[in-house]
Amino acid sequence: MKRIKQTRIKDTQVSEFLRKDLGEDLSRSGSGILLSPKSKQKLTSIFIDPALVDKLKQKAMKRGLGYQTMLKTIVYEHIDEY
Repeated sequence: MKRIKQTRIKDTQVSEFLRKDLGEDLSRSGSGILLSPKSKQKLTSIFIDPALVDKLKQKAMKRGLGYQTMLKTIVYEHIDEY
């Protein structure tokens, strides 16, 4: 399996965003979905094609996320379409 080199690009806007706690702002606005680690969650396990995992990792890295968080966000945003 090909390893993806993870390089983080310094971005002042991203750094500023990460320093702020926007949870209350987002929940009041109703414009986003908050993934709260305090909520009751169920551990699951699935088999995913390695090529898909690599693609998730690449896209997640661009957004400063882990690939599992990226996958969970995609599921939350699109589950109602099915």
